[in-house]
Formats: sequence, structure tokens, C-alpha cells
Amino acid sequence: MVSDTAAAAAGMTSKDYYFDSYAHFGIHEEMLKDEVRTVSYRDSIMKNKHIFQGKVVLDVGCGTGILSMFAAKAGAKHVIGVDMSNIIDKAKLIVEENGLSDKITLLKGKMEEVVLPYEKVDIIISEWMGYFLLYESMLDTVLVARDKYLQPNGMIFPDTATMVISTLEDADYKDEKLNFWNDVYGFKMSCIKEAAMTEPLVDTVEARCINSSQCVFKTIDILTVKKEDLTFNVPFEITVERDDYVHAFISWFDIEFRACHKPVRFSTGPFAKYTHWKQTVFYTKDNLTVSKGDTIKGSISCAPNGENPRDLDIIIDYEFEGKEDSSKDRIEYRMC
Repeated sequence: MVSDTAAAAAGMTSKDYYFDSYAHFGIHEEMLKDEVRTVSYRDSIMKNKHIFQGKVVLDVGCGTGILSMFAAKAGAKHVIGVDMSNIIDKAKLIVEENGLSDKITLLKGKMEEVVLPYEKVDIIISEWMGYFLLYESMLDTVLVARDKYLQPNGMIFPDTATMVISTLEDADYKDEKLNFWNDVYGFKMSCIKEAAMTEPLVDTVEARCINSSQCVFKTIDILTVKKEDLTFNVPFEITVERDDYVHAFISWFDIEFRACHKPVRFSTGPFAKYTHWKQTVFYTKDNLTVSKGDTIKGSISCAPNGENPRDLDIIIDYEFEGKEDSSKDRIEYRMC
């Protein structure tokens, strides 16, 4: 990974580094090998050829061009792929190698600045999601494309995203990750523990560790959502499902392609097959002793960081009055 110092020396901003990182093949290999992700997109397109037949399609953040090629194979009149990363240079070779250069036009640059060969498009496809759905996501760019180019009554694939929160028991990992700093070879490093607490952990969580109900706290309709809607403060309420301990909140997201003849859906949660988005864990300062039927109420807020909008400032406020324990806290996190 490029350090902040190295990036600065090269005259790169954090946004520049974001786009540059997507020129590396390893990232695209990981995404393409994510079968849940790639097969869901393939099925939403290839099993709905009647929707794509004869249509002009825009692929926002096209990467290697895989979605553009699915759309072309599904019978699109023409597909325009746009990407700011250098990976698009390879995508042009891939499209040519697969004999689709007459069907696909690839443009390098910002969505806000490129000039499309069509004034309007019928369908927008994009794999824009990031960790916690919105971290380093391209949704802002999809909205720019939607407002500028999408025909009235046009379609977006996917068109719905929902964000979910729950709780988990995670004593061993929390101890390994956070309490480690209490005694590092005989030295206290509490300042690092405090900093580590504010950084959400992206990792795969075993379903057996989830110990409460799942609450949908945010639903995003990509056809109608506005940029300002992506900054929010919303309530949640979850019910504990067994006698246990809560060491953290956990969040994931689900994606739906509702425009399909038969809707295609996938989840990034712990009860579903692995995806490269994994889940996002927010450790609490207190360990909660919970009993079946207890409720945890609170709110979760999310906003782009003031210094780097691709980072997220997330705040979880919660209040818990249980049979065996009680707790109330406000924890500020930053995904960076």
C-alpha cells in the first residue's frame, strides 16, 4: 500500500490514490472471483435479455469491462463503459479480444467530464458498493450519471440497497484486537487502544456469533435517492435472541435488482455465502450482559468525512436496560 508520505511526494491526493489503486490487477481478481457478486450481476443481465435487447447501456466504473460484455451479449444496441482508472486500458484490449469492439465504447475519465456518444441511455449498470456499503463507494458518481444521462423511466442495475445492524459475541477477537494494547511486553499503550476502538473492523463473522435480531436501518432506492440522503441519522431497535454477551455491533448490506423479470438479490451478511465486502464490526467500550428478550435501542449516523469525503464518520448512540445489565454510550468511528 502507498503511504500518505509517498502519495504526497508523488503529488497524489487521497482521491488520486483511490483511483490509482483500482489500476492494480489484484483488486479486480478479487472482485471477479467473488461469485456472489459476479454471478448476481451476470444473472440480472443475461437472464433478462428482453430488457437489454436494443438498449443503450452505460456502465459506470466499468473496470475490466465484465458487466459491459454481459450487457453486449444480452443484446444491447450499444454499451458505454466509463472508468477513471488505468485499468480501462486493459479493458479495451479485453473487449477487442472478445470481439465486442463494435458493441462497446470505453471512455477514460470522470463521469462528470466525459462526453458520451449518446445524449441519453436506457439502462445504467454499476458495481458501486464499498465496505459498509458507502465507504469509498461510487454511488455519488452513479447519481451524476443518472441525473445527466438516464432516460425518463430508465432502469438502474442494481436499484435497491438495504443496510442492516445487529450485535455479536466476539470476546476472543476483541481481546486479541483491543485488550492487547493494555500490556505490550510489559508496557501500556492505551492511546493506541483508544484509536483502535474508533476504527471499524472489516472481517468475516461466523453466523453463530450473531445474538440478536437484524434491523434494517437504511434503504436506498438508487432511482430516486439524492446525494444529501447519503448523510443520515436513523434509529434502530434490536432484540436479543439468547442469554449471552454483546461485544460489538455488526453491519452488512443486501442488494436487489428489482427491474428483473424475477428479482435477483444477494446479501453480504454472515448468514449468506462469503463476499469480498465481508461485514463491518463496531466494537463497544462496554461488554454487555444480555438476556433473551432484552432490547437495545439507539441511532446510527453516517456522513462523509470533512477532509476526505471517501472516508466515513459513523456514530452509534445506544441505550440498553436489560434484566442483568444496563449501558448507555455514544461511540464515534471513522472508516478510513
